Amino acid sequence: MTLSDFIRRASDEIVTRAVEFARSMPALANADIDVGVLSNHLPLLLDVIAMDLEQRQSRQQSITKSQGRAVAKPGETAAQIHGRMRAEVGLTVSQVVAEYRVLRAVVVRLWSEAGGLDATGAVADLIRFNEAIDQAIAESLAFHSAEVERWRNTLLAVIGHDLRTPLSTVVYATESLAILLRGNPLSAQVELVQRGTTRLTALLDSLLEYNNAMLGTAMTIAPMLVDLGQSCRSEVELLRSAFPDAALHFETTGSLFGRFDENRIREALANLVSNAAQYRTPGTAVRVAADGRGDHVTLTVSNEGEAIPAEVLESFFAPLQRRDTGGRHGKRRNLGIGLFIVREIAHAHGGEVTADCTDGMVRFEIRLPKRTV
Repeated sequence: MTLSDFIRRASDEIVTRAVEFARSMPALANADIDVGVLSNHLPLLLDVIAMDLEQRQSRQQSITKSQGRAVAKPGETAAQIHGRMRAEVGLTVSQVVAEYRVLRAVVVRLWSEAGGLDATGAVADLIRFNEAIDQAIAESLAFHSAEVERWRNTLLAVIGHDLRTPLSTVVYATESLAILLRGNPLSAQVELVQRGTTRLTALLDSLLEYNNAMLGTAMTIAPMLVDLGQSCRSEVELLRSAFPDAALHFETTGSLFGRFDENRIREALANLVSNAAQYRTPGTAVRVAADGRGDHVTLTVSNEGEAIPAEVLESFFAPLQRRDTGGRHGKRRNLGIGLFIVREIAHAHGGEVTADCTDGMVRFEIRLPKRTV
C-alpha cells in the first residue's frame, strides 16, 4: 500500500491519534486549546499531502520543497490557511510546529505498523512525505507570522488612537496654564511640560503612521504650492529652540517653489535634524541645505560623527528595528520609527531618501519632484 493510499484510508484514525499525541507534548499539553481546534483542519492537510505524493516531481522540485521554498499555487494553500487559523485562535509558533511534528510522527508510525515500510517504493514515499511536511511547515509559519503581526499592528493602532484623547486634554490644559502663569516663576516648568507633550504627540503620530504603513494603508498627504525654502527655514528656527546647544546652519540654493505637503516635509526635516543633533560629534554643527535647482528639491541634513557602514545606514530606515546607538548622552536603544516615517513621507511625494557616510560626515538626503503643474 502506497503512503498516499494509506493516508486517505486512515485519515480519521490519523487525526484521532495526532490529537491524542499532541496533548502529551509540552508545547500543547498545558495550553488551553479545545480538541476541535487541534483537529479541525488536519483532514484537509492530509488530503493535500496525499495529492502531492501522487504527483510527479523533478529532483530540483524535491530539493526546493525539502527547504520549504516551493512556489505556492494561486490562492491560499491548505497549509497557509492552517497557519492563519492557528494564529487567530492564539497558538504560538512552537505550538504550530509541534502540530506538524505530531502529524509526521503519527503517519509514519501507523503506516509502519500497517506494513507500509515493506512495500516497494516505501523509501521514496517517505522522502516525499517529509518534503511535503517541510513545505507545509514553511507556508504555515509564514502566514501565522503575518497574521500575528497584523493583529499586533491593529492593537498598536487602537492603543495609539485611544491615547490621543487624554493627551489632547493634557496639551490643552498645559497651554491654558502657560497663559495664566505667564511671567510667573512656574512658567519655566510649564514650558518643560509643553515641550514634553509636543514630543509625545510627535511620537504618537509616528506610531500611528507606522501602523498605517504596516496595515497596508498608504500615507496620505495634502500637497499644495508652497515655498519649501521658507517652510524649512521656519522649522529650523523651531529646532534651534529644541536643541539650544546644537549649532544649526541652514542655506538654500535655487527655487524651492513646488507642490508639497508642507507639514509632512517639516516633520521629515525635524526627524533628520533631531537625529543629527543627537548623534553628532560634540562641539560640531548640524548643516541643513535645501537645493531647488532643476525639477527636484533636495534636502540634505549632515553632521560629523562616527563612521557608519553603508549596510548599517540602510538598516536605520527599518521600522521598529532596535539598535544600540552612541549619542551625546551615551549609548541608547533606538527604535528607528522616525527615519522610517521620513522614508514614507518621501515615497508619498514620489521621492526618495538616502543616507551615506564619507570622511566622518553622515548625510541624509531627501529628493522630491517639484510638480509645480
